[in-house]
Amino acid sequence: MRGEISIYSRAFFKGFDIAAVAALFRIPSENRELVRAQFDAFSKQIPLLYFILTTNSLTAAYTFSHFAPAWLSVWTPAILASVCLMRAFWWLGARRTHFSDARILRLMRMTTVLAAGLTLAFTCWGLMLYGYGDAYARGQVIFYMALTVIGCVFCLTHLRPAALLITALANLPIVLFFFLDGHPALRAMAVNLLLVSGAMVMILLVYARDFERLVASQAETRRLSEDNFRIANCDSLTDLANRRWFFAELDKTLAAAQADNKGFAVGIIDLDGFKPVNDTYGHTTGDRVLAEAAQRLRAACDDHITLARLGGDEFGFIYAGNPNAAALTRLGEAITEAIRQPFTIGASNALLGASIGVACYPQASRDAEGLFERADYALYQVKRRQRGQMLIFSAAHESEVRAHGAIEQALQNADLDAELSLAFQPIVNVDSGETTAFEALARWTSPSLGEIGPHAFIPVAERVGMIRQVTKTLLGKALAALRSWPEEVRLSFNLSAHDLSDAETAVQIIALINRSGVNPRRLDFEITETAIVNDTRQSRAAAITFKALGVGISLDDFGTGYSSLSHVHKLPLDKLKIDRSFVTDIESNGASLKIVKSLIALCADMGLTCIVEGVETHAQLRVLQSLGCRAAQGYYFARPMSGGDVANWLMRDGQTAGAGI
Repeated sequence: MRGEISIYSRAFFKGFDIAAVAALFRIPSENRELVRAQFDAFSKQIPLLYFILTTNSLTAAYTFSHFAPAWLSVWTPAILASVCLMRAFWWLGARRTHFSDARILRLMRMTTVLAAGLTLAFTCWGLMLYGYGDAYARGQVIFYMALTVIGCVFCLTHLRPAALLITALANLPIVLFFFLDGHPALRAMAVNLLLVSGAMVMILLVYARDFERLVASQAETRRLSEDNFRIANCDSLTDLANRRWFFAELDKTLAAAQADNKGFAVGIIDLDGFKPVNDTYGHTTGDRVLAEAAQRLRAACDDHITLARLGGDEFGFIYAGNPNAAALTRLGEAITEAIRQPFTIGASNALLGASIGVACYPQASRDAEGLFERADYALYQVKRRQRGQMLIFSAAHESEVRAHGAIEQALQNADLDAELSLAFQPIVNVDSGETTAFEALARWTSPSLGEIGPHAFIPVAERVGMIRQVTKTLLGKALAALRSWPEEVRLSFNLSAHDLSDAETAVQIIALINRSGVNPRRLDFEITETAIVNDTRQSRAAAITFKALGVGISLDDFGTGYSSLSHVHKLPLDKLKIDRSFVTDIESNGASLKIVKSLIALCADMGLTCIVEGVETHAQLRVLQSLGCRAAQGYYFARPMSGGDVANWLMRDGQTAGAGI
């Protein structure tokens, strides 16, 4: 029998894990979320703990004021109650303070130590009182100590080390004291108190475990919520914020700016030349380029600049902190320089650019939608006029927006067939003076706005998606006019970038030509480099289709666009039109002279007809003739004329038409 008891004893002590018991009295400092949750919970109950301790102690002191000496029944409880009240008021004030994690740990440890000290002090004081008074008074001491311990322990359930220390330091001395007293009733109370203390400890441990699991569950829920939020608001390709998050952040930034009376800027970044890379090398390579571009943009932007991918090759940013024009310019230069660096694609490199439109609050608009629309307008303008740069929306642009708004409304309500018309400007052979072709120029007479030039309404038609309808209406009128002209006279007609980028529109244009009965070989389509950049593959396919039909292809405004020589090489061209900007000062500007000379020579080498636009003076014509120019148009020959005047012009003798030559 003794052997069996010895075996069980060794097994019991072997199973007794001292480290596990020590862990019960340790604050889990490695789990910061749990520590903060425990602190937030018990800090709300600490004032209540001190209230229970103070009121119970003062009640006991009052009972023994007739039996015990003053130092024990008055002054000692008064000092202890004062300490409790000061700590209670401190904790009431601390509830409004946000503490760091390190400070929270120090406070929890200090509270544990202070709980142990106060427990010993109040326990010793209570046991000392027990020696005075009658049976009723002594009964109150027992009631006071048991009730106070239970109340304090439950107030400290979220600070387990302190609760366990209070249980041990208060109840064990009482149990020992009652056992030593020898009275059977007191020994029964000691056993009862010991059992109740054990039950309290079990409840405390179970509650602490459940609370820890609850905090862990809440942390996991928050993590999943954050992951879901990130997935919903993050662009998976670039790891930037997505369009949804961008507009939510724009609303927040706007609200903060309105509250603080400060400004901010909204910008839209578009990658120039990305679509050809995507079309040539495939979407996988295009995705890698976009991811690298996003990294470069993130590096170019400061930490206080919010960056997002809006979709495709378009990015957006929010620049808070009331940036001035100089700060925005520096940001624009950093972004354009970062994107301008070559992108490595296998054994070759791709060159991109970045066009940026910016709108500032409150100058451009006072609402989020208006700011974004004006940034988009600035982007549209910079892509049309100076790709690879940044443009800040200005008061002048606001006037344009309002004017365009009126044009847009009138255009959407317009009877295009009745209101659109054409003017024709001759293209002249400078050697013979004969008119070889006419360029068709769009005109619009609005009943509400009057005469609107193509430079005003064509961009609006492109923006609102009406350009295809406008093109088909004008082309129908141009083909009708061409039917009445001599067979040797050609027609040059401008196509929009949107016409070329849509395969269905190309098919409709071909059908329109076939129905007109006009020989397609008398027709030239003028396309711009902007159209090619927007969609190289579709633009090239459309040009090849028109070429196969017999239509001539001219590259308009040559020399002012993006990567001109690559387009000359790739497209099935018949003609190049040198932009008028090179002719204006050709007599005095050596650079313009050399450029035009080189372009004329390039056309001769490639077997292309070269047409120079914007000839306005005899002197300009003489210079061009000396450089080998054979075809030109401009005010020197004739201004754009109506369809009725074309017949009169063609009736004139060819030499008469070129008499100025």
